Amino acid sequence: MNALTNLFTPDCIALDNPAKNRADAFAAAGALFAKKIGIDSNAVVEFLNAREDLGSTALGAGVAIPHGRVKGLKQPAAAFMKLKDPIEFAAPDGEPVSILIFLLVPEKATQQHLEILSSIAQLLSDSDTRSTLTSAHDPEKVCELLQQWGPAK
Repeated sequence: MNALTNLFTPDCIALDNPAKNRADAFAAAGALFAKKIGIDSNAVVEFLNAREDLGSTALGAGVAIPHGRVKGLKQPAAAFMKLKDPIEFAAPDGEPVSILIFLLVPEKATQQHLEILSSIAQLLSDSDTRSTLTSAHDPEKVCELLQQWGPAK
């Protein structure tokens, strides 16, 4: 079991999303979280934008981990989005982003938040995993990969 095992369900996996920019992607994530955990979609966008204003959450290699702390949230929540076409995201390598893993954590979840972010960053830094996620067409398979992923020993 890893830090991501219980975070992902097929209903929070969006493949071939048509977002044309960060605002579109954040709005789509807001809708996913509204449906999944009942949080206001506009509030999600605000939390994500507040964090992004501190610096880009893009890691390079076409991936980003937009995240935010949410007052009143009881458990961390995550969503995976693969974009139909890559978008500009102020990545350190200048490359556009096509894979986003969104993470919302309770306002006070410091250690857990860091462990989840670390696991997501490790997952996305693995080129084979990125390749599998980029070519994925089945939300169930993506969910399974995210739940079962573990760093190479």
